[in-house]
Amino acid sequence: MWNKVHPTQRAMLKSWAKVFAAAVISLFMAGERDVKALAIAGVSALLPVVYSYLDPTDGRWGRGYIAPRRKAAAKKA
Repeated sequence: MWNKVHPTQRAMLKSWAKVFAAAVISLFMAGERDVKALAIAGVSALLPVVYSYLDPTDGRWGRGYIAPRRKAAAKKA
């Protein structure tokens, strides 16, 4: 299934996973053991990344993303 995911979406999902894991691990290492609090921290850490995905002016990925092949084709035309 992972092979069927577009490389751009794969990079986006990896980024989301890294942000989630970093928030959860940081809070866990600080001494928090409540699973609900850890989950809330992970979801809260995802909010800025989701916002950048929904932002049409963000060129990394999301609604404003233009694939490199399309950029090259647009420059030729």
